[in-house]
Order: sequence, then structure tokens, then C-alpha cells
Amino acid sequence: QVQLQESGPGLVKPSQTLSLTCTVSGTSITANGDYWHWIRQAPGKGLEWIGNIAFSGSTYYSPSLKSRTSISRDTSKNQFTLQLTSVTPEDTAIYFCTRWDDWGQGTQVTVSS
Repeated sequence: QVQLQESGPGLVKPSQTLSLTCTVSGTSITANGDYWHWIRQAPGKGLEWIGNIAFSGSTYYSPSLKSRTSISRDTSKNQFTLQLTSVTPEDTAIYFCTRWDDWGQGTQVTVSS
């Protein structure tokens, strides 16, 4: 059974960097063919794809967020991490990690001073 769990601070100040980690169990993030995604849902809005990191380590980002987004991984810990720089209150959302078949429970991040 594959499980994903997001972790990170729930409150970030404007202009700072949001950093979240997804810990994966039940499979390796380097398993052939898998892509690991970050998704978010702002209050009252739909799901927004942020980006992903492939089993190979290649990364892909939403064009609208690319300039502020970095996704990396620690294969020794079977984790992948999202960093979103220069956050504003518009980045307030529930953030999910997923490989589409399996989802984390989501973590609320609020951007506020």
C-alpha cells in the first residue's frame, strides 16, 4: 500500500519561501515510470497543478509558477520537496502530494504576516 504524507509549516510570512516535504512509503520514488506531483487548492478554487519530479529526477513545472518553484528529492529518505519562493497571501491553500493513484491527506498553508 502506497502512502504519502505532507509535512511543513502551516504559516509562512509574505515574501518568504514555502517549503513542504512529502514522505512516501510502500514504493520507491525512483520506481520506473512514476511521477510525483505537488497540487494545491486555494479557498473556493479548484485544484491547481504546481509541478512534478519524475522517477528519473527530471522536473516539470506549471508555467504560471515556474519562476518561483523548485521540486527536489532525497532518495535516501524516499522524500520529495516543494519550495515556493516569494509567497503572497494568494499562495494560501491546501497543498497535496500525489502520484495520481495515491494522495496525501493535504496540508494547510497560510501566508500571512
